[in-house]
Amino acid sequence: MELGLIAGAFGSQISIDIDRVRRAESAGFTSVWTAEAYGSDAVSTAAWTLAQTEKIKVGTAIMQMPARSPAMTAMTAMTLNQLSGGRFLVGLGPSGPQVIEGWHGVAYGRPLTRTKEYIEIMRKVFAREEPVTHEGFHYQLPYRGEDGTGLGKPLKSILAADNSIPIYTASISPNGLECSAEVADGVFPIWMNPERFDLLEGALDRGFARAGNGKSLDDFKVMPFVTVVMGDDVEQCRTPVKMSMALYIGGMGARDKNFYNDYAKRLGYPDEARAIQDNFLGGKRSEAIGAVPDALVDDVALVGPKERIIDRLAAWKEAGGKGQVASLLLGCQQPEALDAIAEAVL
Repeated sequence: MELGLIAGAFGSQISIDIDRVRRAESAGFTSVWTAEAYGSDAVSTAAWTLAQTEKIKVGTAIMQMPARSPAMTAMTAMTLNQLSGGRFLVGLGPSGPQVIEGWHGVAYGRPLTRTKEYIEIMRKVFAREEPVTHEGFHYQLPYRGEDGTGLGKPLKSILAADNSIPIYTASISPNGLECSAEVADGVFPIWMNPERFDLLEGALDRGFARAGNGKSLDDFKVMPFVTVVMGDDVEQCRTPVKMSMALYIGGMGARDKNFYNDYAKRLGYPDEARAIQDNFLGGKRSEAIGAVPDALVDDVALVGPKERIIDRLAAWKEAGGKGQVASLLLGCQQPEALDAIAEAVL
């Protein structure tokens, strides 16, 4: 099982702790990941990180698909992969309608359809076998809309073909997981209980079957985000995790369309998920945070003293041994915690 580091952080001032990234690189971490919402972007930070590292791979978790054309994302990926000596990883996601329509000013559309079309176009650009054409719901190459000039022509990338770049997607919904298994090289679940792979397995198997050619977990990476907070006071360590989960479960989406809330219910906490959402949408943020159960945090995160974290790592390592987890992508600000986990896993 590999280890990765989540380096992206949101705030009014963009900051990536390159010393922490280099420490992870020296400890044997395989990858580091940047992110974007509606502030700093994931590509600039990935390029900045690639320029200051030597071995570790750098990926985007995630680039928002509706904000970029598939050809633009393919160009970006091929450029950074060449410049870095093959160290760039593509991570994609549809984001959500509030950001896509409110911030980028484009239709959210059909996220699964977009994902399939997007990756199909990117792979054609990577392969450089022929001029790229596509006729889909979201994308037409060349463009044939009524507002077009009619002068578009199919093109091939000027850059050399590069089929080595993996494409991962972010998903937790059953349909999203199935889509990822069908067309991508791996998936980022925002949370995962290593002892409940059954929550992912059925959807992934359906996607593998749709892909054909014997695709399986042997050809696909499950790479969950895992928050790590090390300290003597377990409850204090749980608090930042609860704050994040309350935001996602309670407020990332409308009441009847919140994938994170649905996922928390599938993880085994239906009543708690409803309470978190009720409080959050009712303006009671503190109560929403308090409604996040300790057990849910312990299921999906690594918190508490070093010994407690190492003990919980046993479940992750067992899942890794079964091929159910390829890499843990650690959200961790503490160098000593990264060192402890590297020592236990690598």
